[in-house]
Amino acid sequence: MQENKPVLIVGLGNPGPEYAITRHNVGFMAVDALAGDGASWKSEKNALTTRGEIDGKSVIFVKPQTFMNDSGRAVLPLMTFYKLPLENLIVIHDDMDLPNGKIRQKIGGSSAGHNGIKSIDAAVGNEYWRIRIGIGHPRDFDNPMNPADWVLGKFSVEQLDEIKKAIDDIKTIIS
Repeated sequence: MQENKPVLIVGLGNPGPEYAITRHNVGFMAVDALAGDGASWKSEKNALTTRGEIDGKSVIFVKPQTFMNDSGRAVLPLMTFYKLPLENLIVIHDDMDLPNGKIRQKIGGSSAGHNGIKSIDAAVGNEYWRIRIGIGHPRDFDNPMNPADWVLGKFSVEQLDEIKKAIDDIKTIIS
């Protein structure tokens, strides 16, 4: 990471209260937790943003307001405006291929079918940090639900507890 530039930490999700605690919004949930309860969010470049600090490093937390499939329309203008290199971008998002509450991190790679990642890749390239939070797959629960309905569904109490623990673990990864 370029030390003289802030880090852009983008949590993927969909805007609106109806999506607040859905599986697809774990990225929003993560940046909310990382930014803290006292964060003051403002509208900027198709996103809600707030500034903070992690281990002495300047951070801009981002929740795109373009809906998941168009996340690149929020990320590119922010990267351009703040003149940030791709190495200073971290994107946190849901992953159906991981068990609920499991975390994986990597730089680059394919979108694995995630439309929010596809949009960001198309806008800025793909060599940025990704932190994936597992939300499980309906087939893991003998659930005939369509995957699109699954990601927009709400967590059970037990699943939400696992997600909250994963988000706490992300604080350690980022610091």
